[in-house]
Amino acid sequence: MLRGGLIGCGFFAANQLHAWHDLDGVEIVAICDTDPARLAATGDQFGIAARYADAAAMLAAERLDFVDIATTPPSHRALVELAARHGVPVICQKPLAATFEDARAMVAACDAAGVAMMVHENFRWQAPIRAVRAAIEAGAIGTPFFARFAFRSGFDVYAAQPYLAEGERFIIEDLGIHVLDIARFVMGEATTLFCRTQRVNPAIRGEDVATILLGHGDRATSIVDCSYATPIHDDPFPQTLIEVDGDHGRMRLEAGYRLVVENRESIETRDVSPPLPAWGEKPWHGIQESVVAIQRHWVECLATGRAPATSGHDNLRTLALVDAAYRSAAEGRAVDVAPR
Repeated sequence: MLRGGLIGCGFFAANQLHAWHDLDGVEIVAICDTDPARLAATGDQFGIAARYADAAAMLAAERLDFVDIATTPPSHRALVELAARHGVPVICQKPLAATFEDARAMVAACDAAGVAMMVHENFRWQAPIRAVRAAIEAGAIGTPFFARFAFRSGFDVYAAQPYLAEGERFIIEDLGIHVLDIARFVMGEATTLFCRTQRVNPAIRGEDVATILLGHGDRATSIVDCSYATPIHDDPFPQTLIEVDGDHGRMRLEAGYRLVVENRESIETRDVSPPLPAWGEKPWHGIQESVVAIQRHWVECLATGRAPATSGHDNLRTLALVDAAYRSAAEGRAVDVAPR
């Protein structure tokens, strides 16, 4: 039985704790949070007796096989490096770090300590997204040459996470990072990028709209299209909608988790709805189910010794796209994406 500890009992941590409970061969035996009330409430809800206000104390006192860091980005580097010093494999929430330099240092610390590191980049683990990738790998549309990945919504994300309205960076760093990772997952690595951003909501500091054009070498182009400023009557939140054109056909992941695959001879519609966990609720179930999937992958990786698909090294490539997007928007030009 793998023994895990969780640091940070905030907004998203309940999903992770529910998912750990669903998985065989793993148990969260200790939790940590600086807020006493939140720590007590989480411990009581999930029946976890070992509770700490200090992460160093938890790592010193507990025999852990891994630690799950579910705090905000400014705290990530210190916590990941702390876990590495204790020789404890680590999962860290996205965005991995406040700066690219911090992220690279965190990956290096885990490498030096010889411990596994995975970033909790769960969007690519959503069942509908994986269905798109599987259809492409099966040759359903031939070789892709164009794609669009759209997450457009008017959902009030600030109600549960008010800090999102306060940062100078918002939608690319918080949401676009997920969609850029999906673009990598489906279309491969990007080599060039052009980005425009907008701030439509005057009550926030950062950008709430971003349109990003990606060049995937000389073979394909994709568009990553994100908005939290779009009023939609039948809002598809939190679904990512996808179109992919190939040389033998095309596919569309539509609202309601419909995957339409067509070519010159036929058209087929598949239901790729994510399963609803027993503890889940609509419309969040697509994300909640992906938390189970990525954490199951982590358990399997620890058991086999293989690197996670969303390892620290892999996530540096997604962070490089985030960094390039902000640089492109600031400079008003296309930029090359440096290999990481």
